[in-house]
Amino acid sequence: MKKILILVTAALLVVAFFALDLNRYLTLDGMKASLGQFEAQRAASPVGVGLAFFAVYVVATALSLPGAVILTLAAGALFGLTVGTVIVSFASSIGATLAFLASRYVLREAIQRRFGDRLKAMNEGMAKDGMLYLFTLRLVPIFPFFLVNLLMGLTPVRTLSYYWVSQLGMLAGTLVYVNAGTQLAQITSLSGIVSPGLLLSFALLGVFPMLAKKFMNFLQSRRVYAKWQRPKTFDRNLVVIGGGAAGLVTSYIAAAVKAKVTLVEAHKMGGDCLNYGCVPSKALIKSSRIASQMRHAENYGLSAVDPKFSFSKVMIRVHEVIAAVAPHDSVERYTELGVEVLQGYAKIVDPWTVEIKLNDGGTQRLTTRSIVIAAGARPFVPLLPGLDDVGYVTSDTLWDEFAKLDTPPARLVVLGGGPIGCELAQSFARLGSKVTQVEMAPRIMIREDIEVSDLARDSLTRDGIDVLTGHKALRCERQGDRKFIVVEHQGIEKRIEFDALLCAVGRVARLQGYGLEDLGIPTQRTVAVNDYLETLYPNIYAAGDVAGPYQFTHTAGHMAWYAAVNALFGDFKKFKVDYSVVPWATFIEPEVARVGLNEQDAKEKNIPYEVTKYGLDDLDRAIADGTAHGFVKVLTVPGKDRILGVTIVGEHAGDLLAEFVLAMKHGLGLNKILGTIHTYPTLAEANKYVAGEWKRAHAPQKVLAWLARFHAWKRG
Repeated sequence: MKKILILVTAALLVVAFFALDLNRYLTLDGMKASLGQFEAQRAASPVGVGLAFFAVYVVATALSLPGAVILTLAAGALFGLTVGTVIVSFASSIGATLAFLASRYVLREAIQRRFGDRLKAMNEGMAKDGMLYLFTLRLVPIFPFFLVNLLMGLTPVRTLSYYWVSQLGMLAGTLVYVNAGTQLAQITSLSGIVSPGLLLSFALLGVFPMLAKKFMNFLQSRRVYAKWQRPKTFDRNLVVIGGGAAGLVTSYIAAAVKAKVTLVEAHKMGGDCLNYGCVPSKALIKSSRIASQMRHAENYGLSAVDPKFSFSKVMIRVHEVIAAVAPHDSVERYTELGVEVLQGYAKIVDPWTVEIKLNDGGTQRLTTRSIVIAAGARPFVPLLPGLDDVGYVTSDTLWDEFAKLDTPPARLVVLGGGPIGCELAQSFARLGSKVTQVEMAPRIMIREDIEVSDLARDSLTRDGIDVLTGHKALRCERQGDRKFIVVEHQGIEKRIEFDALLCAVGRVARLQGYGLEDLGIPTQRTVAVNDYLETLYPNIYAAGDVAGPYQFTHTAGHMAWYAAVNALFGDFKKFKVDYSVVPWATFIEPEVARVGLNEQDAKEKNIPYEVTKYGLDDLDRAIADGTAHGFVKVLTVPGKDRILGVTIVGEHAGDLLAEFVLAMKHGLGLNKILGTIHTYPTLAEANKYVAGEWKRAHAPQKVLAWLARFHAWKRG
């Protein structure tokens, strides 16, 4: 009953405020018009007017009435800087605390009871760091103060703490606004507008948020670094942990701008992409694609043949390709570029010190102004009972393990229906393995539209792959020399015999072994970073697969630029990493490439869109090449040519996508693509033709009707 009474009283006061038109006094014009009257009353009774103003400010703040800024300016105009600041500082803090208490009394119990489990993490965070959050919100008002009062009342923050932190946090802003009020009160003519005092007040209003933000960053840094002793001098400007794509690009940029940089890599330079991922898989895909073309040579007027080959030679070629690319990422090359490369295991022992256990023995310690973590990711291995007993390979280990074989595995089970699983399943099927692909989700390549998944499944099936979607792997079993995996589908178990098992169910960030735990750097599935790629410690960054959200070589290199520039020049300017236009491709046949939204993403996010589609079966070059299957699908803003996303399925889709990536990055629409000359006959013409389809669908029919009449008139 008391809660209802409080709500009713507050509602009546708010209604009365607007019904009596009292809000006219809380506008700049209203304040200026009434200023003379208030000044006369203040002169007659300074204490009484001061107390009355104090009470009005408390009530206005407690009831979250609009006009707090005007009241603050008025305090400066009526009472001057010192008295006005004292009145506003205490009145605003008391009013805010009353609103806080009202929210706590009326709402907190019901909210906590209804959402207690979901609010547990928030409550724990507020109990630990609530005062810092509150001080930040008061000093840099990201949210309106009335909203802060309401929401803070729902948390376990202590009332006394809430009061003094609010008063302290709002003091700087109060000073700026009260000072501005003292100057506004002095304007009597146009010349007053350019008075030095007023210009200073406006300048303070402009720079205050920036200064407050820098002050908060300073306080947070002091808090984070409190238990660590910062070196007086540093051995390096930057230490980079990990020699994959992100680490290589980061160290390259640092050396290019003449910073002293050390790159630490424990294993192979080039990371996963060179040694286990992009490079070897594409070499294998090429060999398998040629084998497939030989089997289907009749499609080109030639005699089909069953390709004769040595599997061991195919795998030797894969390693030769790795060796041919390796010099691009070698220790020698990066040393020549000015990067110190150390081979060993790095551990961060404090925010400015890295200890390296060198592979050739010994330990080296380096102090550094900044650190970039680029440790990459590793294949995820599911916890299947019996898996270790039957043995398995991953996308990392198969290149060495299968290189020992004279023939491809006769029966290969591929766990996983994502890009890696699909690429490797198709490759080994084309090289002669009987492949069974097991995917727990209802379809393969689940991130793509349903029609793309269906096309991919049809392609894999044509290559002889038994694609089992909606099948959950339960366990592995061994019977003598025979090995089985047991899967479940719709409650029914099925045993699949195999000679080799490939786990390709995704990759997980490497988070252990280099000091994150000791420093308390938060990790979940990846290292937690902000928009600038900073970790908990502003001088320690993370980039690439270890930070996510994407696990592509090209995004790792993209992130590395931001990590390097922010680490080296962040004292002057920091850049938020840009994920707005991220392309990717899956190199099955036909290739699948995408940038931006697809239809399922747009629907999930409730983003309106139009679809324009062009089938490659109509493209002259695709017909000539015997690759006339697939499509280009473009999502645009309804009624406009602005591109939201593109999906391409077909030959060289990954290459064709680049034109759309460029267009989206630089805000070019389909009209610009349509107006660009494309060489004939090429696959790239598909991009022009899909733009033409959009143009045709948006042709101005009324204008065309008038043109038809015009031309008829011209014919007489």
